[in-house]
Amino acid sequence: MSFAASILTLFPEAFPGTLGLSVIGRALREGMWSLETRDIRDFATDKHRTVDDTPFGGGPGMVMRADVAAAAIDSVPRNNRPLIYLSPRGKPFTQHRAKSWAEGPGLIVFCGRFEGLDERVIDARGMEEVCVGDAVLTGGEAAALVVLEAVVRLLPGVLGNDASTALESFEDGLLEHPHFTKPREWEGRAVPEVLLSGDHARIEAWRKAERERVTRARRPDLLPPKDG
Repeated sequence: MSFAASILTLFPEAFPGTLGLSVIGRALREGMWSLETRDIRDFATDKHRTVDDTPFGGGPGMVMRADVAAAAIDSVPRNNRPLIYLSPRGKPFTQHRAKSWAEGPGLIVFCGRFEGLDERVIDARGMEEVCVGDAVLTGGEAAALVVLEAVVRLLPGVLGNDASTALESFEDGLLEHPHFTKPREWEGRAVPEVLLSGDHARIEAWRKAERERVTRARRPDLLPPKDG
């Protein structure tokens, strides 16, 4: 059974978006994974297809209604798939989480809008809140594209060469090393000599050192604490 993704959104036209391009799109067309969207407005009960209302207790903005959201969620077969709510207050999305989900049957992703979703439906439906970064978006659609691309590219056969993910950022706690290609010199900048040496042991040592250097400079939080 292929990986199945279901997206609940107010903007189904946002999909597949970039998920229909390159190797991810090819895998979609070849049936290595599937994607369906459901318009949350289709589950509204009034002629205006209302999906939100003012928050109890006052405050700015609007909140997505629990009854409409729950009806949309309940229309999708779970099939043991995690139910994800994309939210800036959620747990950080990580490569580890992407790998875990890639090993499962798929995902159901709820794309929020406005000030967010009524807390009661989050609790009642066991939704897992996930955040793709420490920034606030106008809706969950862009975040859904990020999550699904990160997961789908890890499905067997999607990239064609599974070895290409072995030294990627986060795979072993380090960021990826710098890459270089032709021309050998560009705007007075030369390719590091070690990469032209043909000495694979030296090249691997250089790459490991560069991964540690880049991680220390940009994401020291990924490194284990020093003793003492």
